[in-house]
Amino acid sequence: MAFAQLEPFGADAQYLGHAITASTVANANRGKNTKAYKVSDFMPQFEKHEQSIDEMINIAATLTAGMGGKDLRGEGNNG
Repeated sequence: MAFAQLEPFGADAQYLGHAITASTVANANRGKNTKAYKVSDFMPQFEKHEQSIDEMINIAATLTAGMGGKDLRGEGNNG
């Protein structure tokens, strides 16, 4: 992955291109007393965190309810 840090490719390269464009537009339209924007200000930051079991269950329950399903937990079913 060291090469990807030196020469971004794939989605990261696309994000970088869009971030450059966004910072250029923002800097061209900023006020006189406003600090200049950096390209990094417009790069998305995707943070990965490990979900807890409770978070996974809540997501599954929400998706089930959203699709018209029924939550069968607590009804004495074993499967």
